[in-house]
Amino acid sequence: MAKPKTIYICQNCGADSAKWVGKCPVCEEWNSYVEEIKVKGPKQAPTARTVSGLASVQAAAVSIAKIKSVRERRMVTLDQELNRVLGDGIVPGSVILLGGEPGIGKSTLLLQLAVQAKYKILYVSGEESAQQIKMRADRIGVKNEDCLILTETDLFKIFKQLKEETPDILIIDSIQTLRSPSIESATGSVSQIRECAGELQRYAKESHTPVFIIGHITKEGVIAGPKILEHMVDTVLQFEGDRHHSYRLLRTKKNRFGSTSELGIYEMQHNGLRQVSNPSELLISENLEDLSGISIAATVEGLRPLLIEIQALVSHSAYGTPQRSATGFDGRRLNMLLAVLEKRCGFRFADKDVFINIAGGIRVEDPAIDLAVICSLLSSFEDIALPPRICFAGEVGLSGEVRSVTRIEQRIFEAEKLGFEHMIISVNNKGLDLEKYKIKLTLVKTVEEVYQQLFEEG
Repeated sequence: MAKPKTIYICQNCGADSAKWVGKCPVCEEWNSYVEEIKVKGPKQAPTARTVSGLASVQAAAVSIAKIKSVRERRMVTLDQELNRVLGDGIVPGSVILLGGEPGIGKSTLLLQLAVQAKYKILYVSGEESAQQIKMRADRIGVKNEDCLILTETDLFKIFKQLKEETPDILIIDSIQTLRSPSIESATGSVSQIRECAGELQRYAKESHTPVFIIGHITKEGVIAGPKILEHMVDTVLQFEGDRHHSYRLLRTKKNRFGSTSELGIYEMQHNGLRQVSNPSELLISENLEDLSGISIAATVEGLRPLLIEIQALVSHSAYGTPQRSATGFDGRRLNMLLAVLEKRCGFRFADKDVFINIAGGIRVEDPAIDLAVICSLLSSFEDIALPPRICFAGEVGLSGEVRSVTRIEQRIFEAEKLGFEHMIISVNNKGLDLEKYKIKLTLVKTVEEVYQQLFEEG
């Protein structure tokens, strides 16, 4: 019998050590080493490649001049939001990692893909029984009779089913529940995750079968397991959203076959996730008139322009230290904008509580919403509502200047489409033909000019 050996492996980066250490010397993470049992034997269990019959595939070096340039064939699904995020469809042979908080809807998203797509899909679940999956599938609506359900965690048995069924798409829910018989460590350990992900990656590349992998996340919000997991896959998707709101955001953190700035928006309903084709109308409240502290920002996520509602509340601080709170917006950038208003415009926020919220529960990192944030702060500070049907697009610098933003024409057309009549942008946006737009465009250079336009002249 093989003699077991105890080693310690970092749960963050996968580095190993013969003894426990408090701080990983590789990734410098504290308290990340976990004890694992490693068995050395003369013969290991068969690998997934052996079971799937792909071990005989031989690779040969080819001159780069002889390689033909071809565009990847895409597998288009009925989920237009997923197609957009992946870059117009699923690339055969790609490995896609989907992460998100518990209960956010990761399994629902991929089960919805499985039961409604026109491809033969094998859905492997290590967390739910077949009856539980069937109950959720009935609520979503089963339209694909070629959706196969397998409740198994042994990678050896999963690849036996793959050899028999040869599906068009493989879905794994989740990578933390799988275990390879060739590794003796516990399920969910770094060794198991790394080995299972490696076998699935080799299967995807050699069989040209796309593989979706669901991954759990840690309390810090990153995908659990070694960082090498995100390096091995082709695409990393993050499913975000507040469980108290109905909207869910599908973002791309990494994509070898498309853009990394695309955004898919869904609405969680009792019968699954509904695609939101025009999110601007849903992210803006209907009755904005006569309400101070509310402004509309024109932002762009990937290739999609959005109009979002910025809500601000400025009130006198009842305690010694004023509060600064931002929901859906970077708190450090809020402090910077407040400093600009104090230094360049003379507004006193030092004794005020300031709260910023982006309606709809979404998070935006586009600096082009700076101008809308400042206008909502000034509106709440003066307790004067902004003019109706007005929106903003501009980045604010430390000297109080309003800077130009990218894709300004897309933002203007989106505002026109939604019926806005006035838009304030930077004077530094070059090449704009003001005559071709129906919407009134006001070009400003500084924050002081914006204040004069909105509050002094009105």
